Formats: sequence, C-alpha cells, structure tokens
Amino acid sequence: MKNLIFYFLLICQFAVAQVTIKGTVTDGNTPLEGAAVYVNNSMIGTTTDINGKFELPIGNGVYELVVSYIGFKKILYTVDSSTYKNPIKFILTEDEEQLNEIIIKKVVYDEKWKNNLLTFKRDFLGFDELAEECEIVNEKDLFFDFNNTTKVLQAFARKPIIIKNKALGYLITFDLEFFERSENRISYLGYTRYQQIKGSKRKVRRWEKQRLKAYLGSHVHFFKSITDNTFKEEGFVVNQFRRVPNPERPSEEEIRQARKIIIDHRTQIINSGNKVFSDPKINQAAEILKKSRLPKFRDFLYRTALSLEDIASVTEIETQLTFENNLSIVYKNEKENPLYVATSSFGSKREPRFQTSAIVPLESPLIIDKLGILINPLAVNFEGYWSFEKFAHSLPLDYEPKTED
Repeated sequence: MKNLIFYFLLICQFAVAQVTIKGTVTDGNTPLEGAAVYVNNSMIGTTTDINGKFELPIGNGVYELVVSYIGFKKILYTVDSSTYKNPIKFILTEDEEQLNEIIIKKVVYDEKWKNNLLTFKRDFLGFDELAEECEIVNEKDLFFDFNNTTKVLQAFARKPIIIKNKALGYLITFDLEFFERSENRISYLGYTRYQQIKGSKRKVRRWEKQRLKAYLGSHVHFFKSITDNTFKEEGFVVNQFRRVPNPERPSEEEIRQARKIIIDHRTQIINSGNKVFSDPKINQAAEILKKSRLPKFRDFLYRTALSLEDIASVTEIETQLTFENNLSIVYKNEKENPLYVATSSFGSKREPRFQTSAIVPLESPLIIDKLGILINPLAVNFEGYWSFEKFAHSLPLDYEPKTED
C-alpha cells in the first residue's frame, strides 16, 4: 500500500482586507513582545510590539487566529470580521509540559539522530525537485523517537520549525503539534504561517511559475474546481472504486505467528544453506511472510467519468461530497514526476502517466467551504500522487493562481 498522508488544515475565509483586528498579548501581568499572531495557513500575520500590542488587517469572513509564544500554550481564536468590535486581550499561560520536555530531553546529535532527520525530511518535505530546495533552518530543534517494535517514528520540535522554500519563495513557520510515520502512513498536524521571500524580478517570476505548477492538479485545485463545477474543464476525470480485502494476503495474526516461527528457528535457518527446510513449519512461515508483501486490499473501478451530481451536493454556503466508497482522481494536464514512478511499487518499470490520486473517506460527511477548502481533512486519506507531493508543495490558503501570459 502506498503512503497515506493526512493534511490537517484549520479553515478561514479570505477576501479583500477591510477590517483591522487589534489587541494585546500578555502573560496576565506583563506584555509579551514578539508573540506571533497570524491566520493559520496564510500570509496574514504579525508580531506584538514592546507593549504586547498588535494590528492585523483581514478581509470579510471567519478566521482562525493562532497566538503563540515560546514556552506558553498557544491560543486558537475564531474571529468573525462582521461581528468584531473591541480590541482582543489574549492572556497566555505557561506550558509546563513543554518546558519540562525541553529541559529534560537532551538530544544527542549522533548518526541515529541524523538518520531520523533524513527520514523526517523525506516524509515531511518530500524528495522531489521542490523538496531539494527546501531548507529547515533550525534542524537541531527537532528530536525523534523510534519504536523498534512498532516501527513508528515520531518527531517533536522545541520551537516552531523554520522552513525556507527557495523553490516557491516562502519563509514558512510551522508549529509542529504531531508527526508520526508508520509502515504505511504518514500523518502530521501543525499551524503554518507563510512569509514572502524578497527577490529579484527574475526570481519572483520563477516563484510564480513554480507556485502555479504546485497548485495545478493538487487536491486544493480539485476541491476548488468541484465547488465551481469546472473540474472537467480544468483537466480532472473522476472515477469511483470500491475496496475489498485481498484474499491472497495472509491475515495479520498469520503473519505475526510466521515471524515468531522464523525468529525462534533463526539459528537453524542461518546454518542451513538450503532454501527449502526440513521443518515444514519453517517453509510455511517463509511462504506466509512472502505473501505478506502483497497489497492488503484490492480496488475495483466500477464507474467512470462522474458528473458533479455523482460527487457532490452544492449550495451557496458549502459543498458536501456525497459519493459512495472511494474516488480515483485523474489529472490529465500533467504527467507524473519520474521520481514518483521510480519510487512507487508498481511491480514493473513504466513510463509516467497522467497523475492519479485517490480520496478514501474515513468518516462522513466531507464538506468543502465556498472557497473550495476541505473543512474536515481528518476525515479523509489522500493516496497515490497526492501522497507523493508533500509539504514542499504547500501553498497558503489565500494563494490565488496566476495564469501565465
């Protein structure tokens, strides 16, 4: 099974800036200078002055503000520009758990840490051309925990991760809440602030071109085109499939027992130069472990070229995805990155094809707001090509695609 990635986004609605949110950030007694106040996953943000005051221009709509300061518990605050009246007073409290963790956890920057860092960067940022141009400025604020039994890697950060994306022209502050990598899933949670990197006109043109390429064919592009009912014109073909357990793959209990048998007879196996062993239990266990590499599920496509009515119910307020089973999304305006083909388990080498991704719901309903943003991303898995394009491809939610002249 290919990696599954959860994208966790807090949603806001963007428009032309018309309201300035004002307020202060203190610890209850003392103003906190340099506290971050920003709209999650956007380029809208600021920091407090020496008096703990801030001003933040926003547009009409509902916004999720993030207020954070190192060593203190962050505040998530929903503000509606239509009802906002008075300055907001934020009082932060010390995060004792975070402080204790930072004091107690002494990181050793050895080969194990370096290997875990490489794994984290590959699974979080990606490993394509855009990822190669991403730099984590404060790598040594990261530490890791790897469980040898479960094969689960967790990442933690003492401070927000600072990422310089030189391919897209953003300096990104990512406040990591959760990162976990298992054998078949990568999931992470955090709060993101984007800032534009200054550059020459030539660099800005390159960044705009790269941003448009990152946007086209992405899940954000797809959801916006669903909301506007333009997904067919914009190059998406939507198919429907059902998923059933693979009868040829052994059960998890059979695999567990087979591994135990192999471990218990390790000496006998090492001393034997034969591929077939005298003990039939070992042969059977080896065959089970061989079959354990088969996919857990089989997918059966049963409807193609779906219309909007087959996928969603659209109102002026929101779009609700109403399909059964799962969706296969083919983007016909761009081929796969050869790296995706080379590193995916397709069974044999092949030429790049149209980008194909899958939406596998974990719960329902799946709701898209009027801007085309998935409100409850925890309720879905993205598979296929969308799982290949990782954080290095991320754009602020207020990004507006500019077509090339």
